Amino acid sequence: MTILAASVWLLAGSAFAQDAAPTAEVDDSKAWFESSSVLTQKTGQGVYNAICASCHMPEGEGAVGAGAYPALANNEMLEFPDYAVYLIVHGSGAMPPLGGVLNDQQIADVVNYIRTHFGNDYPDEPATAEMVADTR
Repeated sequence: MTILAASVWLLAGSAFAQDAAPTAEVDDSKAWFESSSVLTQKTGQGVYNAICASCHMPEGEGAVGAGAYPALANNEMLEFPDYAVYLIVHGSGAMPPLGGVLNDQQIADVVNYIRTHFGNDYPDEPATAEMVADTR
């Protein structure tokens, strides 16, 4: 009985010591988009609906909440595709970098989609997969 009591006391003490020991905190704040997972949508609209619409809203109207998500609708900054390509690949502010979950063609397709929808009329000089690869 004494050996059993001693064993229980040692195990309980060991568990307590582990709980009391300081643990190293891991910063995983950027891990959300560093997954090896990729999106499988094959159209600009599909990519937009799967990942962009949750912040920029379904009609590109933007939103303000936990962050400020600019409107893509009637957005003069989309006149040149390089701007949107860079932001999608590298991120900025509340915009996470999506270069790790989207391939070059998906990024080009979603850029061309937002440049020709939501009241934007910038069909000239479309984004290309090569343009995206050069931006990476």
